[in-house]
Amino acid sequence: MPFITLASNPNIIFENRYSNYIYELFSFKNTLDFMIFFSIALIVFYIFRSIYNIVYSYALNRFAFRKYHFFAYRLFCKAVELNYLDFTNKNIDTIRRNIIQEALRVSVYIQQLLMVGSEVITIVLMYALLLVVSWKMTIILTMVLLINIILIIKTISRNIQKQGNINIQTSKNVLDIISKTLGNFKIIKLKGNQQKVLQDFDDASKKRVDSEIKYQVLAPLPKFILESIGFCILIGAVAYILLKYNNAQVVIPIISMYALALYRILPAINRTLQSYNMMKYYKKSLEIIYEDLTYHTEYEDNTPIDFNQKIELINISFEYRKNKSVIKDFNLTINKGDKIAFIGESGAGKSTLIDLIIGIYKPQNGEIKIDGVVLNNENLRSWRKKIGYIPQNVFLFDGSVAENIVLSEKIDKNRVIECCKKANIWEFLDNNEGIETKVGDGGIKLSGGQKQRIAIARALYDNPEILVLDEATSALDNETESKIMDEIYSVAENKTLLIIAHRLSTIQKCQKIVEVNGKIKPKQNNK
Repeated sequence: MPFITLASNPNIIFENRYSNYIYELFSFKNTLDFMIFFSIALIVFYIFRSIYNIVYSYALNRFAFRKYHFFAYRLFCKAVELNYLDFTNKNIDTIRRNIIQEALRVSVYIQQLLMVGSEVITIVLMYALLLVVSWKMTIILTMVLLINIILIIKTISRNIQKQGNINIQTSKNVLDIISKTLGNFKIIKLKGNQQKVLQDFDDASKKRVDSEIKYQVLAPLPKFILESIGFCILIGAVAYILLKYNNAQVVIPIISMYALALYRILPAINRTLQSYNMMKYYKKSLEIIYEDLTYHTEYEDNTPIDFNQKIELINISFEYRKNKSVIKDFNLTINKGDKIAFIGESGAGKSTLIDLIIGIYKPQNGEIKIDGVVLNNENLRSWRKKIGYIPQNVFLFDGSVAENIVLSEKIDKNRVIECCKKANIWEFLDNNEGIETKVGDGGIKLSGGQKQRIAIARALYDNPEILVLDEATSALDNETESKIMDEIYSVAENKTLLIIAHRLSTIQKCQKIVEVNGKIKPKQNNK
């Protein structure tokens, strides 16, 4: 029973069976005592209600955003666990966006789903109260609300979902343009097509903003519609009750009850619709995350594997696409300590062959044995730890030399300095800030030779048994290449060395040369 109504007419205490029951139960002497009790009860109720709302809000947001962490972490795990072939078929910007942006949207989706559950409870309780007061009028009210809610869902909610899909696509386009531009900054400067890039960004960003504007306009529409409907319902209810009872004094409690119920129900319905619309808006994100999380990845273990004698490639075959073999029935033996060069035309399969040997790719047929033990998922991680890899394109992030050499492990400064000296980069670092020298994004502060030397130091840091050079010096001039190759042969004196070469001058000290031709039938030449 509304407090204002009770205060304006205390006699209602005796007219209402519930208030009268409480009055008699506690043996109040007069209506004033009852009003004081009722006031205190209301104050206590609203204090506890506020505390409950605070605790509920904390629990709701904690649960939802912990889920964001869970999804982001699981997506990152999935990305790291991808085999290299699957990874090359993925878009890095898409992986990054899904981890950072789409996972957050899914957490908002979960948050809104929980809020719907909470609001539904409020609606059901208020609805039950109205049924007790007047079930006929409540059913009429329900029918009116349901018709309007269905119309809102059919029109506004569908449009909101459409804008959500557009927003995801346009966000992807914006990120792609940024990535493409910053990744080719020098080329764009040389071509002088900054205006074209800016126009592309302008178009994509406007489309993204337009979809966001439409969503922000559509989202509050149910509130405005329901407020108007609620006002009309209240006026209609008052008119109906007046016509039925023909006595305003009698119907004031009933009118007050309906006004209070609508005051609670309409905002709850509005919040439910808003949450539902947000869920529709973020539904595409849920589908994206589900697809990524259910993507099959193979488990790889770290069972120890020894390399004391030889590596055997036995009838191995590999293809990127069906019926397009890159490696076919390939056989090769690599003894421990061998210095082997792989030569051949571009696209012949040299890098693919190396990736098979180091366990990045897995042969579709045949097998690779290490000292007679088959290389498989059980020992793959252990095998990879024995390999130091120096690529053609060295990726350096915006950090110190030490951070770029060690990557994610704990930094052993003495070991970093030792590796830098072996890679002949220490003199340059010593004249700057030592191993704390900043390399810039992509190593922009370093020359090509300096980046390759850091790559050598990185490969040496874990003291690998095998060093692999995948055309690591192809972008360098002859003099720098010669110096770096001398350094590599020096540090690899007691290691197995595998080189993919584009210049014969780099492989003069190799004991074996494997020529990989278009058909992948190797010619092994002993020097």
